[in-house]
Amino acid sequence: MSLLTIAAPEKCGLDPERWNRALSVIRNWAERDDRVPGVAVLVGRRGVTPGPQFFGRQKVGAGSSGLGHDAIFLVASITKPIVAMGAMLLIERGQLTLNDRVSDFLPEFGKKGKYGTTVRNLLTHTSGLPDMLPNNVELRQVKSPLSAFVTETCAITPDFPPGRAVQYQSMGIAVLAAIVEQLSGRTCAEFLRREFFQPLGMNDTRLGAPDEWFEGSCPTVDRIAEIRVPDDQLGTDWNWNSRYWRQLGAPWGGLLTTPLDLGQFAQLMLNRGRADKRQLLSRATVDAATRNQLAVMKDVPEEDRRFRPWGLGWRLQWSSHANTYGDLVSAETYGHWGATGTVLWIDPVQESFVLILTTQPLDPAGAPFQCASNAIAAAFD
Repeated sequence: MSLLTIAAPEKCGLDPERWNRALSVIRNWAERDDRVPGVAVLVGRRGVTPGPQFFGRQKVGAGSSGLGHDAIFLVASITKPIVAMGAMLLIERGQLTLNDRVSDFLPEFGKKGKYGTTVRNLLTHTSGLPDMLPNNVELRQVKSPLSAFVTETCAITPDFPPGRAVQYQSMGIAVLAAIVEQLSGRTCAEFLRREFFQPLGMNDTRLGAPDEWFEGSCPTVDRIAEIRVPDDQLGTDWNWNSRYWRQLGAPWGGLLTTPLDLGQFAQLMLNRGRADKRQLLSRATVDAATRNQLAVMKDVPEEDRRFRPWGLGWRLQWSSHANTYGDLVSAETYGHWGATGTVLWIDPVQESFVLILTTQPLDPAGAPFQCASNAIAAAFD
């Protein structure tokens, strides 16, 4: 099944001249400025796309071959909202509620001020948990399994009481995935594969590369685009390009996928959960996940509630923040960024999505992505 039809740009609601101008902006990152080793872009509107565009090279080294048209990307934190939608699927099935305490499912979690932490807190980054554990590097150095990250998270004291502030927390998503596993009876990776990836035909998508990706004379792992890792990962055997990290399947940042596969999921969201004749997610679920959930959380600072809203796993449009999705998208736009140099945004008003996947760690200011987003948004008629 495919939710996307590939057609000429004008059939996708794109002005060809403006679309080519937008592609030139992105092409220059890789081919003129060498700002990124490799980059792929996919846009869609009303279920039609001009198809993925690829620029740059497959590996970081200057002599590498061109980026393969079947390239797989580690999309980092774009993983988070997909895991969140897995949890939302359990909510719509009556197995979970947003107000359930985490400790009802993971009793060991309810220590050191975390007893009142709810599923809602995990999904809105209001749990007080850290983004990364204090011993994150040590855990990765000894190739720790996901269970170790959850165990360590259960043992820490949060930075503030749940629901009192907003703090981006990858470890909250790790805990959320543990709840998904307990309720579904499957690993989070397998749950997502069965519920989303298989039905959507996302055949090149995995939360953690399986062993078979490393086998054979032309292993699938060779299709994974190499990332220019940050300085603190150089020379390690646990960096983003390592077998350990590629197979860990971190729920907060371990998704491996292609542009066209990820576009299927984006279109599912635009379709309000419908995939052909199947309703993989209810409309009510999609609507709840993509509206401002901080608005009713009275103890969250007003500045966050009004200007830096979160849905359930999805980051909404932060117009006044450096990492806005762009200046020309609607206020209802939602999506996520990834530290490996990725962004996905979905604009339900314009019925469009844009994903840009690179192999260059994210610029904290986000300026290159915003320039590209503006040029792409302007190309839609």
